[in-house]
Amino acid sequence: MEQHFDVIVVGGGPGGYTAALYCARAGFSVAVAEKLSPGGQMALAEQIDNYPGTDAVSGYALAEQMRRSAEKFGAKTLLQEAVSLELSAPVKSVFTSRERLTARAVVLAMGAERKPLGLPREQELTGKGVHYCASCDGRQYRGKTVAVAGGGNTAAAEALLLSGLCQKVTLIHRRERLRAEQTAVSALEQAGNVRFAPGVQVCSLLGQTHLTGVGLRDAQSGAEWELPCDGLFVCVGMRPASQLVQGILETDQDGYVLADETTRTALPGVFAVGDLRAKTVRQIVTATADGAAAAHFATEYLHKNQQAAPQ
Repeated sequence: MEQHFDVIVVGGGPGGYTAALYCARAGFSVAVAEKLSPGGQMALAEQIDNYPGTDAVSGYALAEQMRRSAEKFGAKTLLQEAVSLELSAPVKSVFTSRERLTARAVVLAMGAERKPLGLPREQELTGKGVHYCASCDGRQYRGKTVAVAGGGNTAAAEALLLSGLCQKVTLIHRRERLRAEQTAVSALEQAGNVRFAPGVQVCSLLGQTHLTGVGLRDAQSGAEWELPCDGLFVCVGMRPASQLVQGILETDQDGYVLADETTRTALPGVFAVGDLRAKTVRQIVTATADGAAAAHFATEYLHKNQQAAPQ
């Protein structure tokens, strides 16, 4: 099977659907190839209250609103995983698990995924006490004791969510102070069942068939001890989902695609948006801004290169 569009967006997060919306409103045929469901990382958030113009809303609900907005103007959502890309020709190809999609312009919006701690047996214990998403897996720890590793906004949000479910939550962070916003820290302090463990790192995972606790190490003294817990939620940063473009596009040392504020990459007609792109701030609002920029410059590119035809 094969389908041709003016624009293919790879990834259905906020950046991807914003690009799809703007390109569709400009009169171009647009497909969004998304392997799971709209929203990307945003869809996993229990509550979002810092996106302008919205009250507190779940990430899933906001993702569905973005999808409907793009589809209202003709964008088409294809629940298919992109498995390979050919981007150098005037007509680009996105090969999915089902078919070949071709287009004159491609917007890459694959986003990022949670980083693991990199500890022995982490993969073996994933889903057996080690998790990366509290809104996905937290409910199975109702009334139990859990730990959260990380000190940023995501870790704080996960810990706060878990505090409403669990008997006790320990927030383990390797710095002396949390990097999370003060509003999030204040909410954790008021929760009553959240314990802070600053200047500490998780150095080992305990348990045979299921996690029973974690080994901790003081970052300064090197002293080690064990913390019994039923579950560990890892929130130590993100890594870009840039595997598809390795060897095709230039990336920085962390794997983020190099594209400037226009979102243009080194290949004509190829744009990178959202958490995939190398930049300083990664928020929903910056992803949507990227999507708008990509649509603007993709539209400009399409008008200048109208002669390209399917191959």
